[in-house]
Amino acid sequence: MADKIFRVNMTDLSTSIEDVPDDWAGHGGRGLTSTIVAAEVPPTCHPLGPNNKLVFAPGLLSGTPAANSGRLSCGAKSPLTGTIKEANAGGTAAQLMAKCGCKALIIEGQPNNEDTWYSLAISPEGATISQEEEVVGKGNFAVTETLRDRFGGYQGVIAIGPAGEMKMAAANVSVKDPDGKIRSCGRGGLGAVMGSKQVKFINIDAQEGKVSIADPEKFREANKTFVKALVDHPVSQALGTYGTNVLVNIINEAGGLPTRNFTAGQFEGHEQISGETMHDMIKERGGRVKHNCHKGCVIQCSQVFNDAKKQYKTSGFEYESIWALGADCAVDNLDHIAEADHLLDDIGIDSIETAVAIGVAMEAGVLEFGDGEALVHLLKEDVAKGTGLGRIIGGGAGAVGRAFGVTRVPVVKNQAIPAYDPRAIKGIGITYATSTQGADHTMGYTIATNVLGVGGSVDPLSKEGQVELSRNLQIATAAIDSTGMCLFIAFAALDDETCLPALIELINARFGIALTGDDVVNLGKYILKTEHGFNLAAGFTNEDDRLPEFFTTEPVPPHNVVWDFEGAEIDTFWNF
Repeated sequence: MADKIFRVNMTDLSTSIEDVPDDWAGHGGRGLTSTIVAAEVPPTCHPLGPNNKLVFAPGLLSGTPAANSGRLSCGAKSPLTGTIKEANAGGTAAQLMAKCGCKALIIEGQPNNEDTWYSLAISPEGATISQEEEVVGKGNFAVTETLRDRFGGYQGVIAIGPAGEMKMAAANVSVKDPDGKIRSCGRGGLGAVMGSKQVKFINIDAQEGKVSIADPEKFREANKTFVKALVDHPVSQALGTYGTNVLVNIINEAGGLPTRNFTAGQFEGHEQISGETMHDMIKERGGRVKHNCHKGCVIQCSQVFNDAKKQYKTSGFEYESIWALGADCAVDNLDHIAEADHLLDDIGIDSIETAVAIGVAMEAGVLEFGDGEALVHLLKEDVAKGTGLGRIIGGGAGAVGRAFGVTRVPVVKNQAIPAYDPRAIKGIGITYATSTQGADHTMGYTIATNVLGVGGSVDPLSKEGQVELSRNLQIATAAIDSTGMCLFIAFAALDDETCLPALIELINARFGIALTGDDVVNLGKYILKTEHGFNLAAGFTNEDDRLPEFFTTEPVPPHNVVWDFEGAEIDTFWNF
């Protein structure tokens, strides 16, 4: 069965199955979500209005046996930034959606009755809409447990928590993983868009569907080479041992660990929240050091973190979340951070945006820096219920800064800056500034080359080579995001000459085509230009590709450096 477009109209509650237009056929994942949003969403529309569309797309290799190919892309106009947005997550949904023959799911329109909620069911026969009452208002963990009892079997679930129902600008789209834990299409508030469509969850039943492969033997051989490149790379091995949180000590040593709302680049409590400390706590408490967020992952950088009573607390305990709840808020208690991470998953709200927003609130004096108990209480009592300060926090760091008159607000295009200070690691500052989707480290992860020495070395404190580095990585990342692959394949792709050719061979064997390396680069360029074009039409200009003023005036210790790129230098990014 050829792949199809599944379309759902929430205004008249109709569904349809459409042939894939020729212009969309070569795209998957982010390439497809951005192509569809750019083609069908008016750039100046209100993100929470009826003219925005929510698009889900598995990657080009989703549903196949290719290693690390389980990422699902979600796209729309962002209610947080006003730009085009794509966010992706692991879990079961991408692989099952592909096995249903669904090239993309487009949700459009808005119900006329604001009090009625719905669910969608996806199968090889298409999409169906049902009214939903039982899980409305519930957190993500209760939703997944209820749906497991209701549907049984190995099915995919995409849902929103209370934050999405309340249309908070930092709300996630949450995805069930193989163990029933929560993965997040975070950043940009796409959960609020799903909430504006009044869709509480999407259930995916592939019914033993299968993705066809044009040349199975060539596919098997390419996958064997690809897997070897991934598992042999030292960064993959470190991620499998310590998780992404291995970075706490590394970035702290580099002087780029934003601390106390970006007033320092090192955190005195870094050892207490480090990947090494977390690893030892996990082993001591009977958790799992290695865990995969989707079937077929060979890196397994996720983990299962238990509390002091050896009961499950959180999974996918990521560096960026631990940094934001930890160093940025000056909290050095890993159990407080784990409790907060659990709550954020359940509420369905972005752990970076929300924690940076809390850091700004601490700057305003609303909470004390370092008070982990107060942070947890705020999430549980206010953010989860959308009351008082919690409602402002749910609007993101920019909203908190505006509410309390704070001038040190670390955002670009109103999206919170993540776990790497751009003054001390200048390449990532170029990525933050020029990203089509607001500050986002995953768009062009220059940390690889600026700090980890992957793909060469570029001095993090020098301006030289940073624009080119960020540009090349953003182009490559856009292409990777289209395959359904985890971004962490990039470490091997940058260092191992067999990795990227094997990935291209996987795509060629899947579809019976003959892509080259140049084709992949051109795909990445097309995606960036498409997203940039949408933003320009939405009213953004080159003046929006800038970091906040305080980065240029406040030197960050220990290097005591400032952000010193001129606007004209940043603007050369788009010279391709």
